[in-house]
Amino acid sequence: MDRGCVIVFLALFTLSDAASQTVNQELSDIFNELWKLDVNRMKAGTDYNISLQGKAGYIPQGSRSAVDHASSPLFSLVDETKLSSITTYARFMKLLDNYERSTGVAEKVTTDEVTENNSFLDAILETTVMKRAHQYLVNKGKSRSDLRQFKSQLYYIWFRLYHRDRNGGEDSSGFEHVFVGETKFGREIVGLHNWVQFYMQEKQDLLDYKGYKSTHLPDEDDHVLNVQFSWHGLIKPVASAFVGVSPEFEMAIFSILFLTSTEKTTTAVVNLDEYQLEMVVHRQGRSIGTAYPKLLSSNSRHM
Repeated sequence: MDRGCVIVFLALFTLSDAASQTVNQELSDIFNELWKLDVNRMKAGTDYNISLQGKAGYIPQGSRSAVDHASSPLFSLVDETKLSSITTYARFMKLLDNYERSTGVAEKVTTDEVTENNSFLDAILETTVMKRAHQYLVNKGKSRSDLRQFKSQLYYIWFRLYHRDRNGGEDSSGFEHVFVGETKFGREIVGLHNWVQFYMQEKQDLLDYKGYKSTHLPDEDDHVLNVQFSWHGLIKPVASAFVGVSPEFEMAIFSILFLTSTEKTTTAVVNLDEYQLEMVVHRQGRSIGTAYPKLLSSNSRHM
């Protein structure tokens, strides 16, 4: 297994935290199936490289400044030819400029953007990852077997607009929050849990990686770390995201977690490959409000 296929940007957790939580074996099993089916996952050292550099300091939530402990970007290499040649990535990247960054500003969705949303869903539904996720949800009685109905279900939970800031119009969606990122009240970064968006924003000099945050010195081959960054002049002390995985993999696991629970906030501890993660999904009505992983430990540390 290529450990470079996944990075998790995360908050700090101790071994006792991991040991105190019960692993959801059923979700672990299906997520590992999807992991093995994710043929579009990028390989660290081949398809992308990261540069960890210095250790970032403590920054309170809402702070606008941070000492920069990384003079270079986090991503020192990404094979953009591969990104653009894989249909799901190519269609995913077309969606990243479709949103107003600030909450409180009503989104205006054009017919072209609706077409792009549908084209992206069409692409991921053709992958083995999403086909297996669909089958699992049908077997659980959470989705219909008809593919068109499943696509409509995914559209609603990910792309339906809703109010995040009650002072404005419909200003947010699950997709925007999780994969694109938003700024709230002009004071803080919310969301932005996707590695491709992180890289693209970094490339445009809109996002500045400030360094890693962890209790131990990370190994770039380990690819499990805490990071800090600024985006459009705001600081995010810690963010969490997979890196290297395909868009369909993330859509699949978070859709499963969302649809198999009715809780306002759903958390589940899973063993995924060699990592133990706490998966978090928060609902906004019948749509996704946010979704992200938290690293509890790697197998080498909790075994």
